[in-house]
Amino acid sequence: MEAKDQVLEAMKKGGTPLNAGKIVEITGLERKVVDKAMNLLKKEETIFSPKRCFWQAK
Repeated sequence: MEAKDQVLEAMKKGGTPLNAGKIVEITGLERKVVDKAMNLLKKEETIFSPKRCFWQAK
């Protein structure tokens, strides 16, 4: 499974908006990998930010 998919799955399972640090804890991925995956998801408009620095799946 790609990092992008792991990040998206963590957001869906979380149920609430998550920050990158929490996603790192949930997935076990490195922070730079999570940041890169989140940037891709933002560009694809798959995730959105309901409040500053917290993200969730659409």
